[in-house]
Amino acid sequence: MKKARVLVVDDSVVIRRLVTDVLASDSAIEVAGEAPNGKVALQKMGELMPDLITLDIEMPEMNGLQTLRMIRSINPRVPVIMFSALTERGAAETLEALHSGASDYMTKPSSTAGRAFAEQRIREDLLPKIKSLCRLTPGRDADGARAPLPRPPVTPLRAAATMTAEVIAIGLSTGGPTALAQIFTQLPSDFPVPIAVVQHMPQMFTRFFAERLNAQTSLTVIEAVDGQPVRPGVVYVAPGDYHLTFRRKNGQVVTGLDQEPPEHSHRPSADVLFRSAADVYGPRALGVVLTGMGHDSLRGSEDIIRAGGRVVVQDEATSVVWEMPGLVARAGLADAVLPLDAVAAALMTRTGCIAGVHGSR
Repeated sequence: MKKARVLVVDDSVVIRRLVTDVLASDSAIEVAGEAPNGKVALQKMGELMPDLITLDIEMPEMNGLQTLRMIRSINPRVPVIMFSALTERGAAETLEALHSGASDYMTKPSSTAGRAFAEQRIREDLLPKIKSLCRLTPGRDADGARAPLPRPPVTPLRAAATMTAEVIAIGLSTGGPTALAQIFTQLPSDFPVPIAVVQHMPQMFTRFFAERLNAQTSLTVIEAVDGQPVRPGVVYVAPGDYHLTFRRKNGQVVTGLDQEPPEHSHRPSADVLFRSAADVYGPRALGVVLTGMGHDSLRGSEDIIRAGGRVVVQDEATSVVWEMPGLVARAGLADAVLPLDAVAAALMTRTGCIAGVHGSR
């Protein structure tokens, strides 16, 4: 079996040893090498030819963001996973790294955490990301079993699929921030329905994520709070560690936040959001599943379809990881499988938004 060759870049000897020990214990991964800073990493890239790079953000001589931009100028395709601190500065720098071409990120275990806890975090968080980005993970169904189903073709919007959505619920993970920015920059400020987003991110990160999208697009993008009346043209981002839902209150739809148990290890969960959209909006709910790792959104897509709504997904060619949208497509739940650059047009078509008529901010 092909192994994923990984270059580990971190100025901390302790972190490098911790990461390399865990990676080396997995039969699907080979530690190609390690580097104490970005300058050394760039020197080693040509010699080692890694399949993936883990890259610390805060390093001397050449920090992670500088190194990432150099890596992208040399090799636009090699996956890069950023290591960041769970701090405001770490969150802001991570979002900048994702904008600059990083494939994914992992927050570092706390310095006060013991080695056993840190190793567990790396096994549970980093190893699956490496395997997905290096395409070592076979397709699996919702119970974790292999799902050797044929790839669905890219499908256009069908005449039979006409519906006017009153809400859009979006689930996404790995590669999501860049994909969402591309879609939202094509939508007008007076987009006719509210949009709710579940992006798998921890607390603090989602606030910076929403702020960045708000600055990049003509839509109003905010981190959701409990009990907000939902409004057209507003994007509600689920805050880290909270499920985002809809509920009816005094004749209007408002947002709901809760800390019910995680689903598929995620809180927020796209399944929870989609299920809520199906309950409140019924056949007027439109689910959108974009690039991401895992099977969050599969059960929620079933709920939307069962309520009479529709689901569209991003295609494999334009996804960083085609697990979330791929499972929905293979289950026959996708009304359309679309390249990323066609998603915005699909959203406008299905909400009655006419391009060129609606204005921008």
